[in-house]
Amino acid sequence: MSKQYLTLHTIDKAHPLEIFSLALTSSQLISCSGASSLKVHSTTEPDFPLVQSIDGAHKIGCHHLVASRDGTRLVSVGFGGEVRVWSSLAGGVWVADEGIGDAVGGGKGESKLKVSGVWAAALSVDGEYLAGTTLDGHIKVWHIDGAGKGNNVSQIRDLETKGSFGMCIDLSADGSLTASGHANGNIFMFRNETGRMIHSLSGLASPVRAVSFSPGGKLLAAAGDSRVIQLYETSSGEQVAMLTGHGSWITSLDWSHSGEFLLSSALDGKVKVWSIERRVCVATHSESDAAIWSAKWLPKVGGSAEKFVTANAKGGITFYREATGG
Repeated sequence: MSKQYLTLHTIDKAHPLEIFSLALTSSQLISCSGASSLKVHSTTEPDFPLVQSIDGAHKIGCHHLVASRDGTRLVSVGFGGEVRVWSSLAGGVWVADEGIGDAVGGGKGESKLKVSGVWAAALSVDGEYLAGTTLDGHIKVWHIDGAGKGNNVSQIRDLETKGSFGMCIDLSADGSLTASGHANGNIFMFRNETGRMIHSLSGLASPVRAVSFSPGGKLLAAAGDSRVIQLYETSSGEQVAMLTGHGSWITSLDWSHSGEFLLSSALDGKVKVWSIERRVCVATHSESDAAIWSAKWLPKVGGSAEKFVTANAKGGITFYREATGG
């Protein structure tokens, strides 16, 4: 049985340049692009109004955004190599945590006291732990304590991933596992308590652009330039399914809140919804031929219909809702 999603709202020029990443809290959508500003839209109002523009956040643009699930912390990574950490104040206004990020190089004594050298990033549910892939094939984990000017940051892990560039990273919801996807097709899984690699997963010979743990942490989805989505059991590392249907590089993956469905986006402008139980695609949307770098489910509120959002290479953001439900 297929599912139908209807266009709910479109913001044609949310950014003047290509949008590369989206992050969501329970009430906001944050987006970044090749331009210097981060944009914050409300997701609780029907017209999704712009509520904050963080101008000059990244001089030459931003390629990765991640928000903690509790909505307290945001991390943005710029093309200039800088990492910015943001805290949410009362009323949902984002302010920079000065002194945590901004380090592009830094002296040896400072390097462990700043978040720097990161490409892709992931945050724990409470925003206290930040994991990032580095250009030289490492995964680093920092503990961030406090907010605003009263924060402290300390590097607590430096994990080796055999020297390959890490293009994507995710933390399991319970904080026990980290997964990374790499330019050479490798996927690694680590147990955070010990820092030990527990699985080196095979199956994708091409660059891996997205890894995502299911809400319960039992499955890991991975995809990229091979145009297929692999599902792995996190306990055994065994590949349990391969989802085929995309005709172009897959750019992002996101699980629905229940883990029933997986959302994927691709370079050819197509977005697909997959049933995990049936291992099939149940909906495809092709809004344009512009690349879609990020697609995310909106947090489900009560008995409301499922909604997701996409961001494209023309600077547009589109919201969709399930055809059934309130």
